[in-house]
Amino acid sequence: MKPKKGLRFIQMLLTFLVLIAFGFPFIWMLLASFKTQSQILSTGDIFFFKPTFHNYVSVFKEYNFLKFIWNSFLVAAGSTILSLILGLPAAYAIARHHLHKLGLLILVARIIPGITFLIPWFILFSKIHLVDTYTALILSHMLVGLPFIIWIMISFFEALPTEIEESGLIDGCTHHQVFLRIILPISGPGVITASLLSFIFSWNNFMFSVILAGDKTKTLPIAVFNFMSYSEINWGALMAAACIITLPVLIIALVSQRYVVSGLSAGAVKG
Repeated sequence: MKPKKGLRFIQMLLTFLVLIAFGFPFIWMLLASFKTQSQILSTGDIFFFKPTFHNYVSVFKEYNFLKFIWNSFLVAAGSTILSLILGLPAAYAIARHHLHKLGLLILVARIIPGITFLIPWFILFSKIHLVDTYTALILSHMLVGLPFIIWIMISFFEALPTEIEESGLIDGCTHHQVFLRIILPISGPGVITASLLSFIFSWNNFMFSVILAGDKTKTLPIAVFNFMSYSEINWGALMAAACIITLPVLIIALVSQRYVVSGLSAGAVKG
């Protein structure tokens, strides 16, 4: 029993050290959002200070952050929904018809750095006058979100037994009805996992937005970037804005955590 207790203690100690290593930057960001500029730059007490809400008030009043939150949500939700509409049937077809070459081609599109497509996207959208529009941002975010959803769902659909579909066909369903009424309802964990990861990517995306977004469609990562100027960095407002960006994703991840775990594990095991 003693070796087992010692091993368990070592595991708990290592887990605690990992949590400190990964959690400390977030804790420091959260504490800094309630500090003044001088308190943040001071080398004094990190945890003991007089908190202030001025940074959050400044973010919403002076920088109109509600508009940026709405822009980010609209782009992330739009790109995720459209990627699901196109990606789920594509993943199902690839999985059931064993179109591995097509799947490999989609994977290549996912592996290629997004910055490779940035200039062609900008030229294309400039020609058709779509720069600084939600359409341009949604389509550009789908460039990564769509292949990501397809590759997650391919393994998930391959893990589903074909007997389920055969039973539906015997009962009189068409292939479309089998997919919509049988396959998708039992694929909930995989769909939620793919949707969440695609949404997070779009929510945090900076590269496409910095080129294709303007004053009307500026998203949260671009708004946060504006807190840094040539002369100084407004650390308090920057940390408050970072907390605002992180909070929605953190809540969604905590609420849907069990679906994400079951979705990833289900897609990893076949049969």
